[in-house]
Amino acid sequence: MTHDPKTHNGTATDAGHPTRGASTTAVHGKDARRDEPYHALTTPILQSATFTFRDSDDVADYMARKYRGDGAGEREEYGRYGNPTVVEVERKLAALDGGEAAVLYPSGMAAVSSALLTMLSPGAHVVIGDDIYRHTYEFCTTFLKRFGVETTVVPMGDYDALEAAIIPRKTRLIVSESPTNPYGRVVDLVRLAEIGKRQRVRTFVDSTFATPVNQRPLEFGIDFVMHSATKFLAGHNDLLAGVVIGRADRMAALRESRGLLGGIVDPGAAYLLDRGLKTLGVRVRQQNESALALARFLEGHPAIERVWYPGLESHPEHAIARAQMSGFGGVVTFIVRGDRARTSAFIDRLRIPYIAPSLGGVESLIQQPALMSHFDLTPEERLAQGVPDNLVRFSTGIEDTADLLADFEQALAGG
Repeated sequence: MTHDPKTHNGTATDAGHPTRGASTTAVHGKDARRDEPYHALTTPILQSATFTFRDSDDVADYMARKYRGDGAGEREEYGRYGNPTVVEVERKLAALDGGEAAVLYPSGMAAVSSALLTMLSPGAHVVIGDDIYRHTYEFCTTFLKRFGVETTVVPMGDYDALEAAIIPRKTRLIVSESPTNPYGRVVDLVRLAEIGKRQRVRTFVDSTFATPVNQRPLEFGIDFVMHSATKFLAGHNDLLAGVVIGRADRMAALRESRGLLGGIVDPGAAYLLDRGLKTLGVRVRQQNESALALARFLEGHPAIERVWYPGLESHPEHAIARAQMSGFGGVVTFIVRGDRARTSAFIDRLRIPYIAPSLGGVESLIQQPALMSHFDLTPEERLAQGVPDNLVRFSTGIEDTADLLADFEQALAGG
């Protein structure tokens, strides 16, 4: 399979018409709507827990169409089953990733956990990579085990081991992440999709670090793509949300289970997500530019031991990243020469980034995982998970690239 990343910029065609580029889709969705209520330019916040019916015949007609499965129109019934503001954002998110439908959740982990609980049953088996997001790893290896679901962990990038781990008629899902957190490892999506199809196992990829601007896994044959929308999609560090995108029938099953489990998004948060999406393209392009410049600067600095960024030729999956990504993302991970204290001192000398968890917002954020995300582990346990005390994860904001480089230069010189 070949893939042209330029399709993200509107050069592909659909039914004879040019497809919309990522920025246009982020602003308008698949088709620009011109009939918002009250002629509002932005999607209104419909802050209602329930929705009314004209009369009993209206109720009967709605319910008959709902249970026949041929749709119930543009209206909603009860907030746990859907909200017009949320639905509009779901449509936009599906269009951005090239999917048929999307289901929005109140956080990234709610998206992962709800989707897996829906698709798996006791006796099922899951295969995951060892460099997957820590809490997804924990959910699969500990929480799912309580429900009779077994998980096999395989080394990142070992596709022979991945295929060998699949148990016929038992393995239901391959869960991966690309690029990974924190090392930015890149999965060969074509190869992963081929394994899934050959073995009749569905594939689920967390594409949070990439965003649909840089990578669209569904175009490579992946079955489900997931994002922690808290990060780059929302982009302003002011909300929590998650989304799963894929084929319409599969999303219908997730939507039904969401109504049962109750993991819904408030329409106010959905509105903020929609507002953030409108600047996704310009934000991500700036973050791509700054991250690549910073990664190159750090790789040549004597105070830095090693840098991980998919845009660097030294990255183990650089060739794969170039083939399937149109940009390399806004997260740079590196190791400072020295111990934990020296690393902390360097971070404390920085003037622009905030010390904080999360990533993908307009403000640059930095963290030392040994002191934050992995603080609860012993040094030996952290090393076993590939997290030394002098590891740093930096998420670029939209500040000027030159200012970020100058800030890092002074902070490194101060040591």
